[in-house]
Amino acid sequence: MRKRKKSTMDDSKDSASKSVSETVNGSHQFTIKGYSLAKGMGPGKCIASDIFTVGGYDWAVYFYPDGKNPEDTAMYVSVFIALASEGTDVRALFELTLVDQSGKGKHKVHSHFDRALESGPYTLKYRGSMWGYKRFYRRTTLESSDYIKDDCLIMNCTVGVVRTRLEGPKQCSIHVLPSDMGQNLKALLVSEVGCDITFQVGDEAFKAHKLILAARSPVFRAQFFGLVGDPNIDKVVVKDVEPSVFKVMLLFYFLSEFEE
Repeated sequence: MRKRKKSTMDDSKDSASKSVSETVNGSHQFTIKGYSLAKGMGPGKCIASDIFTVGGYDWAVYFYPDGKNPEDTAMYVSVFIALASEGTDVRALFELTLVDQSGKGKHKVHSHFDRALESGPYTLKYRGSMWGYKRFYRRTTLESSDYIKDDCLIMNCTVGVVRTRLEGPKQCSIHVLPSDMGQNLKALLVSEVGCDITFQVGDEAFKAHKLILAARSPVFRAQFFGLVGDPNIDKVVVKDVEPSVFKVMLLFYFLSEFEE
């Protein structure tokens, strides 16, 4: 029988990212005082609000007392929000509100924010592009409503500029300093702090630490902590080795692999 080859796993790791679309919102209140004096300026003529900034772009509200189109014969007022700064394909949501000045709270609201848009946010192609209503409100109805008080009209405008960002795994780097463990262990050996074993080599005695030696040498591990070892031993006599040679060997166990 043929042996089936073992499948190999790809070394690549799984990854993930997330695209987040949200709006940066801002509002502007545009008050037209002396509304009756604005009438009669002619179709296509407007009163412009001050410039306001939302989402890094400038915007303005245009109010047409006699309508934007001549064919409407001044029967409707028109209101538009315009991109007043340089921009290309700026996507945004809008809300226009005529404020009810009677205190009843019956404002007239045209909003993108409280409903799903079938074709998505509105796109303004270039500076001067506008969104709004040519027939925002019939003028005769407006003038007899609670939206005008003391010849004053108040509109609230909200713009939500669409921003999309990509979220992925956060990459961070940590600078790791070179290890000085070898020098620290050497200093511990030389200071004799915490030493629990003494090696008698000829006429010289060398103190050391059993745990460190056991971690570095299987021979010392067996001697100190093995099945036949003695964990309580505190002195070892070393024969047939020169003291200078043993000292180098001891330093090797404390320094090698820790120093580059």
